[in-house]
Amino acid sequence: MPMNAFEGIETTPATHAHTGAWVAGVLRERISAGKLLPGTKLSEQALAETLRVSRNTLREAFAVLAGEAVVDRIPNRGVFVAAPGPEDVREIYRVRRMIEPAAVLWGDLSAEDLDAMEAIVARARAAHAEGSIPGMADANQDLHRAVVALAGSPSLTEVMERVLAEMRLVFHAMATIPDFHSHYVERNAGIVADLRAGRRQKAAEDLRGYLGEAEQELLAHLGTA
Repeated sequence: MPMNAFEGIETTPATHAHTGAWVAGVLRERISAGKLLPGTKLSEQALAETLRVSRNTLREAFAVLAGEAVVDRIPNRGVFVAAPGPEDVREIYRVRRMIEPAAVLWGDLSAEDLDAMEAIVARARAAHAEGSIPGMADANQDLHRAVVALAGSPSLTEVMERVLAEMRLVFHAMATIPDFHSHYVERNAGIVADLRAGRRQKAAEDLRGYLGEAEQELLAHLGTA
């Protein structure tokens, strides 16, 4: 397990730093950032030392993440970062088609939100020009995170963080197909442009439609569509 995956994580003891929920959040964020890859074994000893928590606390975190299908606990072998299968992909997109278009349609949208989304689109275009698959994936994650944030709901934001962690694991299955990311760069740009122009209904409909297409593309790649 690469310890540089935890570079920059604050591990100074604090009120939250010895809880299973905090550790689960750290691991989930590292997975959603692409720092921990599918199949990576999560060593209890190494993680306990790196995050400065007890093994019991770490096991609590593993239990939480296993319930979210982000890690797999294999008896007598250990805990591994999951590799989502077809039914996981279907469930991911069931959730996304419900919450993302709703956030676009009814969320609070400020000028600052639009500026931030346009900056993400600019990053995505730059990554596309450079042929950077990780850069496009990062920008895509950030844009959809920003979309759900429009709802102003901590609960929905938490749900989306779980979904994004699973999505990052799915993205690794598409690493050899750069067009999977590249042809969504301009579709995301179009949604942001519609929001800027006040066409929220169109943006929501387009987003829901392309989420369905992305699901089918992923399932086809997995050989199950």
